[in-house]
Amino acid sequence: MAGALSGAVIVWIFPEYRADQYCRDRTVSAQRDSILDIAGGRGWWTCTRGEESEVSSVLTPLSTFRERFGASRLLIGVLHVGALPGTPRACDSIGMLIRRTADEAQVYRDAGFPAVVIENMHDRPYLKGRVGPEITAAMTAIASEVKRQSGLVLGVQVLAGANREALAIAHACDADFVRVEGFAFAHVADEGLIESCAGELLRYRRALGADRVQVFADIKKKHSAHAITADVSLEETARAAEFFLADAVIVTGIATGVEASGEDVNAVAGAVSIPVLIGSGVTPTNVARFAGAHGYIVGSAMKQGGHWSNPLDRGAVGAMARAFAALDDLS
Repeated sequence: MAGALSGAVIVWIFPEYRADQYCRDRTVSAQRDSILDIAGGRGWWTCTRGEESEVSSVLTPLSTFRERFGASRLLIGVLHVGALPGTPRACDSIGMLIRRTADEAQVYRDAGFPAVVIENMHDRPYLKGRVGPEITAAMTAIASEVKRQSGLVLGVQVLAGANREALAIAHACDADFVRVEGFAFAHVADEGLIESCAGELLRYRRALGADRVQVFADIKKKHSAHAITADVSLEETARAAEFFLADAVIVTGIATGVEASGEDVNAVAGAVSIPVLIGSGVTPTNVARFAGAHGYIVGSAMKQGGHWSNPLDRGAVGAMARAFAALDDLS
C-alpha cells in the first residue's frame, strides 16, 4: 500500500491481490481479484469466464459455498475406512473395504445427508505428512466407488497431514473438498511437529489443474498441542488460513467426539469471511447451538455406542439428519 500526501489530501493506492475462485463448471477458467474493502477489511471477488475475461457475477466466499454445494449449510457424514494395506491392523481385502464403505455412504444418503468424507482413521499409528502409494491407491479406489454409487458431495482426508495425497485422490475421483491439517502455522500432534503446508499444497493444486477441489482447513486442531503458537489466538489463526486462501476453516474440540466451544465457533465466524465448519462433537441434541456454522462434520455420534470405530447406527444417522433439517426453522 502506498500513500501520497498533497496538502491535506491523502491518496491511497490499493494493490491487486489474486486468488483462485472455484467455479462450479470444471471447464470454466476462473480468477478471483480481491480489492481490500476499507471499511470492513474484507474482500469482494469477481469470477471471469473463459478468455474473454468478462465479469459474470460478484461472488463472496460464502456465496461461492452456497453455489457450489446448493445450500448455505452442509452436513457431512464421516466414513472411517477400514485399515488399509500395509498398516498394522490391515486384514480386509480392497474389495471388502470398498463394499463396506460404499454401504455406509448409502446409509447416510438414505437418511438425507448431502455429503460424506472418507478418512483413513483405522491406519493408526499414522505417518506424519505422507503416506505410501499403496494408501493413495486404495483410498482412490474406495473414494471413486463411493462417489459413483452415492452421488453425494465427497471429501477426502488422509491422516496424518498427508494433504498432497488427499488432494491427488480427490482430483482423481472427482471429489469436492479435502480436509487438511497444518494448513497455516505449526503445531505438535501425536505424530510430531506438523508445519504449514498452504504454499506447497495450493501450488500442487494448481499444477494438477484441481482448482475445483476446495480446501477445508483445521485450525488449532484436535489431538494437538499448540504451545508453540500460544500467543496466536484462534481468531488470528483463522485469519491466517483465510489469508493463505483456504476455502473454509474447521473448528474442533480437543479430541475426537469432543464438542467444540460455542464461543470459539462464534469468535471465528466473526473474524473471517469464509465458511466456518465444526469438526467434532456435533450431535442431534446440540447442533441447534451451532446454527450459525456453515457445516457440520459428524462421525463418532453416528456410530453404535458413540465410538468412532464402531459400525454406523442408523437411528443416530436419521436423528442427525432430522436435527440438521430443523435448523432451517431457526434461521
